[in-house]
Amino acid sequence: MANARTNIASVDPVWDQIQTEAQNAVRDEPLIGGFVHATILHHKSIEKALSYRIAAKLASNEMSMMVVHEMVEQAFANDPDLIKAARADLVAIYERDPACHRLLQPILYFKGYQAVQAYRVGHHLWKQGKRDLAYFVQMRVSEIFGVDIHPAATIGKGIMIDHAHSVVIGETAVVGDNVSMLHSVTLGGTGKEEQDRHPKIGNGVLIGAGAKVLGNITIGHCSRIAAGSVVLESVPPCKTVAGIPARVVGEAGCDQPSVLMDHMLGPQGDINM
Repeated sequence: MANARTNIASVDPVWDQIQTEAQNAVRDEPLIGGFVHATILHHKSIEKALSYRIAAKLASNEMSMMVVHEMVEQAFANDPDLIKAARADLVAIYERDPACHRLLQPILYFKGYQAVQAYRVGHHLWKQGKRDLAYFVQMRVSEIFGVDIHPAATIGKGIMIDHAHSVVIGETAVVGDNVSMLHSVTLGGTGKEEQDRHPKIGNGVLIGAGAKVLGNITIGHCSRIAAGSVVLESVPPCKTVAGIPARVVGEAGCDQPSVLMDHMLGPQGDINM
């Protein structure tokens, strides 16, 4: 019975698929063999591969890859939810991003995925009271990926940040599960107050490119924020908002905007302008 449990526990279809894709990548393009072996094929699990990948990206002259690698591995060992979230994020990108054709791609190439996983390590360190290490992770994520997420911010699982350039998420922001956002999104404050001052984003929300959501406001579950909008007031669930300042322009148009990834307004997007 014990052997049966061990065999079942060793089955990991996601990791098996990633390894198969990595082997195919090396076969098709031998020049990346060393890179793919070091990042994927050398490791026995997705957490080991992610530890290596995050460390390789965040290491600097100030903190060696060996030290960062140990820090990330310790975080993963102490908090299994980090890997659960990493898996959910990976599947979310694979299912929602038409440019993602393999589970391998986000781990190797997509800075949105890599930045969020590094943030999760920083958030873990923050909760452990290791504030300076958390700030170091935030600094390196900002420098390397162009994504600035405060380590105190709370972000759910199943997150896709597409392209991810110039994304800013403030200290008291809360992002729910299964949220999708594009590049140049800001979840920011509106002044110098030091208390709860950033947005609360519900589950299943879609935030378009360049949207700014400012202040301690709530964006209801399964809502859509149109690209380029500036949102200064709370948004009810299942609505679409657009404009500067943003206003409600119709229903969300579907049950899960973040999954469908439909940014269209008007008849094509099922919205009455």
